[in-house]
Amino acid sequence: MSPAASGPAAKPTIKPSPSPSPHPAAPGRQAAAADPAPDGRSTRWDDHRAARRVALVHAARKAVHRGGPEISMDEIATQAKTSKSIIYRYFTDKPGLQLAVGEAVVGQMRDALREAAHTATTPRDSLRSMVAVYLEMIEHSPNVYYFVTRTAPGLPFLDSMNEIVAVPFAQEMNASPADAAAWGAGAVGFVRGSGEWWLESRNTPGGPTREELTARVTAWLWAGPVGVLAKEGRSPK
Repeated sequence: MSPAASGPAAKPTIKPSPSPSPHPAAPGRQAAAADPAPDGRSTRWDDHRAARRVALVHAARKAVHRGGPEISMDEIATQAKTSKSIIYRYFTDKPGLQLAVGEAVVGQMRDALREAAHTATTPRDSLRSMVAVYLEMIEHSPNVYYFVTRTAPGLPFLDSMNEIVAVPFAQEMNASPADAAAWGAGAVGFVRGSGEWWLESRNTPGGPTREELTARVTAWLWAGPVGVLAKEGRSPK
């Protein structure tokens, strides 16, 4: 018996593809939805915190100027008319506050050096300006100076000073970056040592005034790189 004849094959069902949206999403719309614009209140709070931090640094600097480099955080808080817990909220600990005060001092010195550079007419004048600004700073407030340099946080302060001195030296003396960095570190160390000696002995009879020390230190520092350049048959710009 022959097998039963099969019926006609069923046609495959073709599903219609979804029609495109009449309003396709703009590129980045989903990302924008995931990253909303900053909240105005958050921005205002950040601004408030930044301003408050600056005010606390200023108050701490005044307290150190009056009370000395060994002043306690309790004394700083009292003079700043706030609590120690508030200060710790912004600076974590005393080394953090020392770093912040040091950054403020470096910023002021950088501005002073930039202003002095506009009036300097020779590389030696520029060097003298660097020495003068440093010595003026430590004379103005020895307490603040020691507060930011006599402990471990003083290292970033001195590193910043090296950079401030080395960059213009490289430009003025036609020195390589490596030579400028080495000379900058040595110069800051020399000025620092001379300045701290002077702070302790400035009232000794026969001791130099700040202006006299500025001139002498400038001459001693200037003789070094000029002598090296002369040996190499070069000269300052």
